[in-house]
Amino acid sequence: MGRTYEAVYIFDSALEDTAITEKLDRFHALLPQPAEAPIALTTWGKRTLAYPIAGKETGFYVVAKFEAEATSL
Repeated sequence: MGRTYEAVYIFDSALEDTAITEKLDRFHALLPQPAEAPIALTTWGKRTLAYPIAGKETGFYVVAKFEAEATSL
């Protein structure tokens, strides 16, 4: 059993939901997950960034909680 981690993803707010889902699936495919501990996603939605990044003032936030061994990260 690994440790519990939390990752916050900030996507371009102009992306469609399907594009965000595809990116999350691709990222999470890199993490080996036991069947009893799936990745839990919490969608915060579109929020204003604290400061502009690459000219963008808003981002689409998703929080992922997962278990992983330190060596797999």
